Amino acid sequence: MSHYQNTYRRSLDQRDAYWAEQAAQLHWDRPWDRVLDDSRPPFYRWFPGGRLNTCYNALDRHVDGGRAEQAALIYDSPLAGVVKSYSYRELRDAVALFAGALRQQGVQTGDRVVIYMPMVPEAAIAMLACARLGAVHSVVFGGFAAPELAKRIDDAQPVLIVSASCGLEPGRTIAYKPLLDQAIELSTHKPSRCIVLQRPQCAASLIAGRDVDWQAALASATPADCVSVAATDPLYVLYTSGTTGKPKGVVRDHGGHAVSLVHSMNVVYDTQPGEVFWAASDVGWVVGHAYIVYAPLLQGCTTVMYEGKPVGTPDAGAFWRVIAQHRVKTFFTAPTAFRAIKKEDPQGELLKQYDLSAFKALYLAGERSDPDTIRWAQQLLKVPVVDNWWQTELGWPAIANCRGVEEKPVKPGSASVAVPGYDIRVLDAEGGELDAGEIGNLAIKLPLPPGTLPTLWNNEAGYRDTYLSRYPGYYLAGDAGYVDEDGYWWVMSRIDDIINVAGHRLSTGAMEEVLAGHPDVAECAVIGVADALKGQLPVGLVVLKAGVSRSPETVCKELVERVRQEIGAVAALKQVAVVARLPKTRSGKVLRATMRAIADGASYNAPATIDDPKTLEEIAAALHGLGYAGAKG
Repeated sequence: MSHYQNTYRRSLDQRDAYWAEQAAQLHWDRPWDRVLDDSRPPFYRWFPGGRLNTCYNALDRHVDGGRAEQAALIYDSPLAGVVKSYSYRELRDAVALFAGALRQQGVQTGDRVVIYMPMVPEAAIAMLACARLGAVHSVVFGGFAAPELAKRIDDAQPVLIVSASCGLEPGRTIAYKPLLDQAIELSTHKPSRCIVLQRPQCAASLIAGRDVDWQAALASATPADCVSVAATDPLYVLYTSGTTGKPKGVVRDHGGHAVSLVHSMNVVYDTQPGEVFWAASDVGWVVGHAYIVYAPLLQGCTTVMYEGKPVGTPDAGAFWRVIAQHRVKTFFTAPTAFRAIKKEDPQGELLKQYDLSAFKALYLAGERSDPDTIRWAQQLLKVPVVDNWWQTELGWPAIANCRGVEEKPVKPGSASVAVPGYDIRVLDAEGGELDAGEIGNLAIKLPLPPGTLPTLWNNEAGYRDTYLSRYPGYYLAGDAGYVDEDGYWWVMSRIDDIINVAGHRLSTGAMEEVLAGHPDVAECAVIGVADALKGQLPVGLVVLKAGVSRSPETVCKELVERVRQEIGAVAALKQVAVVARLPKTRSGKVLRATMRAIADGASYNAPATIDDPKTLEEIAAALHGLGYAGAKG
C-alpha cells in the first residue's frame, strides 16, 4: 500500500493510537483518561479527562518555545489603508490584556460571549481572549441583520457582546452599532455589557451603564492567565442556518478542535511552523475560525487577516499583491473568489506585476470547485490547486489531496481522497452502500473524528434528528456524490440539487461543469424547475467573462448543445439565460434552492446571509423571461 493508504487505514483501524499521537503535539495540563469515550453512542466524546487551554497552545506555548519575535498575525486592510504585524509575544500580550478586560466586566469560565465584528485584529484577539478564560465565544458575521443577530443572542445567552463601530466595504461604511442596539432590543435575553471598538471611519454612540469603549476597558484591566479547561468543554458555538428558520448552534470542543486543526495543517495543508498561511475568508465563518485564527497559530505559523475583496480593492490583482507582499506559502479561499478574478482578468495579466516565488499551493473550498476554474488556476499559478470538501459541522477537511502525507494527481472536479480519520460512504435511499461510480447520499460512519461537532448547543434532539436519524450509525452530510475506482470522491451538489428528469436522477453539478467549461462563461448555476410532464427540467443561469463581445443568444445556444453532446439528450437542458451575477451568501455559496423556489413560483425568504438581495430580483426577471413564475419573496 502507498503511504497515504497506510496512514488512512491506520487512522480507522488503530484509531486511538493514531489520535493519541496527534494529540501529543500539544501541551496538556492533564492527560486524557481515554482517547475516545464511546459509552453513549451516537454521542461520542474525544479525550475525556484531559485538560488544556487552547489559547496557551496557540500563543504562550510558542512564546515560551522560541517563536516570541516571529510574526503571528499580519493584518492587511486595503479598505482601511492599514498593514500591521503582531509578533507572537505582542499578540499574546494583547490577548491576555483583553482577557483581563473581559474578566473585569464579569465574564467567567463557561460564560458565552457574542463577537459581532469586522475583519480586524481585535476580532481574533477577542476570540483568543475568550479561549484564554475558558469562556465560550459565538462569532456572528459582522453586519448581519439585527433580527438574525437577535436569534443568536437569545440562543447563546451571552453575558457580554464584543462589537465595533463599523465594518468597511468597497465604497461604503456599514455602521454596526445601530444593528447591535436593534438586535438587543429585539432579543429576549439582554447582555449586561457590550465592549465596542471605535474605528476611525465611523464613531458609535455608547449607552451609559451598558456599553464600554474598547480602549477604556483595556486601560483599567490587568492581564489574565490561561484557565485550564476540560478537553470536552465547549470552545465556541457557531451558528449555521437551519431549515426551520431557527439557527443551529454547532458546538466545538477544546481538545478535539486543537488536535484536529494541528493534524490538518500537517496532513492536508502541508504547512509547517514559521511558514505563512493565508485563508481569505471571514472570522464569522467556520473557515475563519479554523484557518484564520486557530489552526495557523496552533501550528506556529504566521496567519494573514485580510479586510478586502478579491476584486475591487483595488483590482483583480489584490490576492496576488497580498501573497507577494507577505511571502504567503499556502493560500486558501473559495472557488467563487477565483471565478470573480477570472471574470475580471481572464488572461491573468495582473499577476505579472507580482513575485509569487514563495507561493507553493492553492486550496479551494466553500462550494464545489468546477474543473474549468481548477484548470484556469493551475495554468495561471503553476502550483498545485487542491479542492477540499468539508462543512461548518465538521470543522476541518474530510476530503482533500493530503499533500502532507502523499500528493496525489489532481482530477479536476474531484476533491480527491478521504482525509485520515473520516470513514466516508455513499448510501442509497434505504441505507444500502452503493458501488463505485454510483451517485448517492454522502454519509460518514460514526464515530466522527476529533474536531467535528459533538452536538448542537442546547439541542441534542436537533443534532440527532438533523444528522443522525436518517442512517443509524452514520452522519448524513446532506451532499450527493460518488467515489470512483481510484478512491477519488466527487461531491456533485446538495442532495436537494439532484434532479429527477423523467425518472433519471441527474446531477446539476455535472451540468454546471459543462457550462463552466465554455470559454465565455465566468460562473454558472443549474437548477431543477418543476415540469408537469417530466417532473423536473434543468435551467442554466450563466455569468459571462468581462469583454465577451458575442451575443448572449449565441452563447446560450452553444451551451445547450455542449450539454447535449457531453451528457446527452436525457439531461434535457434546453434553456439558459445570461445574468449579470448570481445570488450568493456572503461566504460565496450560490443560492440554488432560493432560485429554484423563484422558478417554481413558490414562496421563499431571502436567506439572512445573502450578499445582495437585489440579485434575487435580477434572477426572477431572467426566469420570467424564460417563461417561469419569477415569484417575488
